[in-house]
Parts: sequence; structure tokens; C-alpha cells
Amino acid sequence: MSQLTEGDRGPAAYANPYLSGVLLGLTLLASYLILGAGLGASAGTARLGAFVEQCLAPAHVAESAYFGRWVEGGRSILYYYLVFMFVGVFLGGLLSAVLASRIRPGVERGRAFGAAPRLLLALGGGLIAGFASRLANGCTSGQALSGGAMLLNGSLVFMACVFVGGYAAAWFVRRQWHD
Repeated sequence: MSQLTEGDRGPAAYANPYLSGVLLGLTLLASYLILGAGLGASAGTARLGAFVEQCLAPAHVAESAYFGRWVEGGRSILYYYLVFMFVGVFLGGLLSAVLASRIRPGVERGRAFGAAPRLLLALGGGLIAGFASRLANGCTSGQALSGGAMLLNGSLVFMACVFVGGYAAAWFVRRQWHD
């Protein structure tokens, strides 16, 4: 971590996690009351990807069995509530990081692990998670937040498996962080 010089105020304190949890729960409740649906992220990113592809190859998107149903009716692919949620979360997180002085370019990694392998692992993990979320027709945030809030058995079992799987997988990548 870099040394702060005189006059630097340093990063702001993190938000209270209990208050943040309550606010997230109220956001989820508002989503159910106003939209009649829960929260998630993968559908928003899938639609953004489809929009980019539509700009490059509109005929291919229209003929696609997966994306084609999103262009029916003449509405934009981006006309979907989870697109707005995704953009809002991204911009809100960026604004929060800027206001709290927490933006520092770099790659978080252990000293014994190079930046390029770390970035490749992050990209690979992101691609696998994104593909799996679309294959499952939903993402982990939607499953955990929306399904967990409704106390669905499948969502609760899923979250237990995520934690068990995360701890089990950590053994294989621990050298990234242990120096």
C-alpha cells in the first residue's frame, strides 16, 4: 500500500455492513413490489452483449434462437429492467469508489503470482460464471437474493453449495495469495 503524503485524506471508511444489508433487503422488497420480480445481473449483461452484437450483425441476432426473441415486437434489446439495474449498479459503484478515494489502478495478487496469470484466471472464471449463469437461466445474485428472500429450498441449498465449493476450490488457487 502506498504511503499517504501530508494533505492526502486517504480512503473513506467502509459502509456499515448491517446498514448495507438492510438497504439491500429494502431494494429487493421494492423490486418485488414495484416490478413484480426480483434482482439479478446476468440477464442485463446478456442483453448488453446482444445489443453490441446487434450493432455489428443485426441479421444474425434476429435469426438467433436465443437473442431473436428479444428483438421481436420492435423494442430495443436494452428495454429491460435488469439492463437498467446493471448500469445503475456499475455507475453507483464507480461513483462510490471515486467519492471514497478508493480507485487505484492495479492487479490485486500475491507477490509470488504474476499479474498476467492472475488476469487470465479472472477472465476464465468470469467467462465460466457468465456462461453457466445463462445456461442456468439466472445468476448467483438472483438465486441467492431473490430465491433466498422467498426461502426457496433450492436457493438455500445452492448457497450452501456455493460456500462449500468456494472453500474447496480455494485450496487450488491459494498460491495466488500466500507469499
